[in-house]
Amino acid sequence: MTRYHLLYLIVVMLLAGFSAKAQNMNIPDTVQSAEGIRVETAIDRAEIYIGDLINYRLTIYHDSDIVLTPPPIGANLGAFDVKDYQADDTRRTNDGKYKIESRFALTTFTTGDYIIPPIPVEYMTPDSVRHIIVSEAIAIKVKSLLGEEAGDSLDIRDLKPQYVFASSNRWLYYTIAGILLAALVVGYLIWRRKRRMMETGEPVDLRDPWEIAFEKLAYLKETDYLEKKKYKQYYVDLSDIFREYIGRMYHFPALDMTTFELLSKLEEMELEPSLYGRIGKLLNFSDLVKFAKFEPDASRPMFDFDEVHEIVEYVRQIEQTKLSQIEPVATTASKEEAGV
Repeated sequence: MTRYHLLYLIVVMLLAGFSAKAQNMNIPDTVQSAEGIRVETAIDRAEIYIGDLINYRLTIYHDSDIVLTPPPIGANLGAFDVKDYQADDTRRTNDGKYKIESRFALTTFTTGDYIIPPIPVEYMTPDSVRHIIVSEAIAIKVKSLLGEEAGDSLDIRDLKPQYVFASSNRWLYYTIAGILLAALVVGYLIWRRKRRMMETGEPVDLRDPWEIAFEKLAYLKETDYLEKKKYKQYYVDLSDIFREYIGRMYHFPALDMTTFELLSKLEEMELEPSLYGRIGKLLNFSDLVKFAKFEPDASRPMFDFDEVHEIVEYVRQIEQTKLSQIEPVATTASKEEAGV
């Protein structure tokens, strides 16, 4: 059994187990298509040399009455690095369906047989039932530039004989042993102190979630991440600030969720479609930078910074408006109960 067939079998088994747990989830028999939706994947070549680029394309066709959850592509590209990315291109086909296409330029710098993993696509049908289909996995062979003719010249050589230090260097052994012992003691003391702090509990920040988010955004803006092109760390902090804010606002552990899980949770909350779409694009692009080593354009990090700032403020206004509408009703009900 090849790796591809083994992976395909594992995916099918996982999907079968998942269907037993989710009562309102319908998993189709095929992993590539279902009624009203179809997922296609394609590459320009199946064999490359180290450092060569692969053009990978993910295309989703779906009916107009299907609500699609943005697939978590950034964290699901296996051992491949993303060197170029073209944002989702949505078009209307002649038969009335929607076509969403994402294109990636991938590469890797190790040889062997690899697989671009299947990507789960979640969607909701008009009867408000969620479904999941999975794209096809694609096998890639990465060959060495040296070729197979290099022969035994690439074999691992035998170890050299153990070096024997002169007796006059014995003091060096004691010095190294002392340094290692001191490092172990210091490490143990630091570990014990941190453990005590965790057991006693950290102070709870009682400020409003948006105050915490705005403060952390201000600190992030003052870092040198962008100046030194530390894009991964920048997007780790930026997405964590947003996840923590959403989790505090809606009371669920957003920091512990994958992008796919978080977007599914937000979809259940029936957010405005435009807001949900903005959040999906933000999180999926962050995953590209964090997990697939994608280097964004110079202007993109500040654009996403402003996007997070605007979404935090927008969600704050929505929730405060809801609260202002509830308070008068609660006050009226209290007065009626008191007979006023």
